Amino acid sequence: MFRRKKTEEQTDTPPAIETSDSAATEEPGSPAEASEAEAVATAPESQPAAEASAAPEATGTSVDGAASGRRGNRVQKVGTVSSDKMQKTVVVRVDRLVRHPKYRRYVRRTSKFMAHDELGATTGDRVRIVETRPLSTRKRWRVVEIVQKAAK
Repeated sequence: MFRRKKTEEQTDTPPAIETSDSAATEEPGSPAEASEAEAVATAPESQPAAEASAAPEATGTSVDGAASGRRGNRVQKVGTVSSDKMQKTVVVRVDRLVRHPKYRRYVRRTSKFMAHDELGATTGDRVRIVETRPLSTRKRWRVVEIVQKAAK
């Protein structure tokens, strides 16, 4: 029915590496090179101060407590709490719209996720959940924020 466009054949040559013009045009023994040598000579004296400022980053903690550089972005979903009858666990219903392959109309698909809840969400609340390590047999999500409380 719909045909894909043919992609152009890519060449096997790697892209050219760009070099800075200032490094290529300077001659050895120039004043710029002498100032770089002085900067390198003074660097060991300022090194302990640089290490002290880098020490908090070396622990691997960032603002949200996640390890920096070790984890990718975790999937987040927003859904409605459909059940809160378990202790510290809620069932979150996430709706998404999918285009029907034959009729080309949007159809609502629903997925249910069991999420760990320390915030105390109740039925009808809109919550944001984030993927996490397996907490039990069916629980792999955690509630991070109550977006909107349910109307009473």
